[in-house]
Amino acid sequence: MSKRKLQGIDISTIDALYQMNPWWKGNAMEQLPETRRHLVEQIERRFEYKLAPITVVRGSRQIGKTTACMHVISDLLEKGIEPKHIIRIQFDDIASFRIGKDPVLRLVAWYEQNILNDTLNNIASQRKICYLFFDEIQNLDDWSTQLKFLVDHNTAVSVVTGSSALRIEQGRDSLAGRINTIEVGTLSITEIGKIRQLDTPEPYLPDNGISQMKQKDFWQGLKQYAAAHQAFLQVAFKAFSDRGAYPIAHLRANAPWELVADQLNETVIKRVIQHDLRLGEKGRKRDPQLLEELFRLCCRYAGQTPSIAKLTQEIQTVLNANIGVQRVRTYLKFLSDTLLIRLVQPLEIRLKKKKNDPKICLADHGLRASWLQENIPMDFQNEEYNQDIATIAGFLAESIVGALFSSIGGLDLSHLPAKNKDPEIDFVITIGDQRIPIEVKYRNTIREEHYKGLQWFISNSINRAPFGILITKHPVESMDDRILAISLKDLLILR
Repeated sequence: MSKRKLQGIDISTIDALYQMNPWWKGNAMEQLPETRRHLVEQIERRFEYKLAPITVVRGSRQIGKTTACMHVISDLLEKGIEPKHIIRIQFDDIASFRIGKDPVLRLVAWYEQNILNDTLNNIASQRKICYLFFDEIQNLDDWSTQLKFLVDHNTAVSVVTGSSALRIEQGRDSLAGRINTIEVGTLSITEIGKIRQLDTPEPYLPDNGISQMKQKDFWQGLKQYAAAHQAFLQVAFKAFSDRGAYPIAHLRANAPWELVADQLNETVIKRVIQHDLRLGEKGRKRDPQLLEELFRLCCRYAGQTPSIAKLTQEIQTVLNANIGVQRVRTYLKFLSDTLLIRLVQPLEIRLKKKKNDPKICLADHGLRASWLQENIPMDFQNEEYNQDIATIAGFLAESIVGALFSSIGGLDLSHLPAKNKDPEIDFVITIGDQRIPIEVKYRNTIREEHYKGLQWFISNSINRAPFGILITKHPVESMDDRILAISLKDLLILR
């Protein structure tokens, strides 16, 4: 068998592999942004810890997963790793990579025969290691089974990226014990600061677990840390307020927002709706009009908990079609699987699942501004001139808080709907055996009544809540020693 062709891998596919891996021939990589996402260090730390043979990087489209992997590859080359010991395959681009049986295993076999001229295990026996980067691998059928076979029979380090929560989750069972997952949100406020070349502090929450978040001292320390970096936070929060947190919005800070919005719509939202969600199981086509209208409603109801029945009714009116509740529920789950939205589920207590609807949080409020062509400033100073803007900003603050906590790996996030005389709690984070209630009151004036929900939750012993957190618009002194008041701006320095 020719080394130029192995089990159906044709010349054009081989040429694409060489273009994706220019370092094999000593050629330069593509130009990368000077600033790096924190994700780069997180991936490299997984290499150092050797927690699992596969690092899974999960996040929505266009948030910098691929760029971060390219930065990691650049670092490996600078450290002296043999260029031929690194392979990167982007399954999103080349259709021939996804055709045929077991494409991952076939491509790795071609790599061993034609690039390494050796096996992965022989390289490992020489106290060296090969690094395998698989971008958007969830687009392959049976990808997890192939990866399981690969890592069970070979010694190598693998990095897998994916923008589909559902497809990545489906691989967890077969890959149990073999993966370590990194949840990636849009840019953090400290990453925005670095891109804009501000004097930027490190994130307050280190990449070493979440157990400390159940300590009240941790949150008091966060307030003190934010207070010491107010000059930075003022400028960075303004940038975040104006343009959201997608990388392109800040890498192209001089570009008019209208152009950035068009790019977000084209490369993120429409790409998901028209490409990622186009086909369902057994090749069934999904309704793009329904998906677009449902995403529009998600933007309208960001930070809120509309019933599925309400969403269905509104869609029926707009599309003038007989669309059922179950279909809307299914399509909402599709959108959630793309990580464009986060559905925060109701809290379960004593294993009794609440029969309530999820809270809708957008991956980034910039998506709302681009899709609806309606930019709501989060740093407005006077809510009296337009009460509608103040109300929407309040809900967007909830959405931002939900997206923030959803991007922290291992954190169990839920919301508690109102029931009978019991009040609603915006969010509850569960860490171990403790629950921490969070209320978002994004308004100019905080009154005693705004503490009542948190006080009720803390006082109920079944909730095991040692303290609560009130997220505000401006820094305020708490009216209750059991409750920490933290402004949204200050909270964002967590990441």
